[in-house]
Amino acid sequence: MQILDAGCGGGRNLEYLLSEGYDVRGVDGNPEAIRAVRALAARLAPGLPADRFRVEPIEAMSFADASADVVISSAVLHFARDHAHFQAMLDGSWRVLRPGGLFFCRLASSIGMESRVQPLGGGRHRLPDGSERYLVDEAALRAATDRLGGEWLDPLKTTIVQNQRCMTTWVLRKRGGTEIGIGG
Repeated sequence: MQILDAGCGGGRNLEYLLSEGYDVRGVDGNPEAIRAVRALAARLAPGLPADRFRVEPIEAMSFADASADVVISSAVLHFARDHAHFQAMLDGSWRVLRPGGLFFCRLASSIGMESRVQPLGGGRHRLPDGSERYLVDEAALRAATDRLGGEWLDPLKTTIVQNQRCMTTWVLRKRGGTEIGIGG
């Protein structure tokens, strides 16, 4: 199974996968993060080629179309600059996912805190914790799912983090092809 972490940072979501021998890849725009994830991979999965981890923007990844069975996007898409950038990042992640593949996304949302976030324009908001993020709501995620032709694998789940921000989990399957099993 080929797993791609789109916005992998230093590899915090990849430790288990690397140590269990999964075929892991990752991209991040930060060269320091890629150096860290390459060092992690060298320690946990000796022999995994370093070029599996690349300094690239998610919206312009050099991995081939339909090359990953699973795409992880954890705490990444809310760094979009505006609606167009969000869509480009999402489309870049979806492009590399094989038909039948699993898309696991965790991102900031306004779900459950709609009255506590301040719109700044272009989809960006100021959160009660003072940070600025691109936020989605349920309608936006439903529309994106329909536009992508995705199949819902799990209902949206949102955690409110001490009334400061909300994190939503969005899990889809790309229609077509052989389905990737979950959890077993």
